[in-house]
Amino acid sequence: MIEVKKKDRESSESLIKRFSRRVQQSGVLLTARSSRFYAKPKSRRQMRLSAQYRAKIKKEVDKLKKIGKFDEEA
Repeated sequence: MIEVKKKDRESSESLIKRFSRRVQQSGVLLTARSSRFYAKPKSRRQMRLSAQYRAKIKKEVDKLKKIGKFDEEA
């Protein structure tokens, strides 16, 4: 559990900012969002297909980087 106490002469706004930063760093919000809905476990076939897709995309990106046509900002 995240606990933040108000310091002397600290505004409420800075207290909220400090609390928000602690929540982000701890990953509490991320885990709460990920467990919001039940995700059915993937089958072996689905995992293999997604791994093949990721490998294909990585190969294409590497190829574009090699020839200098990959824009990392997009």
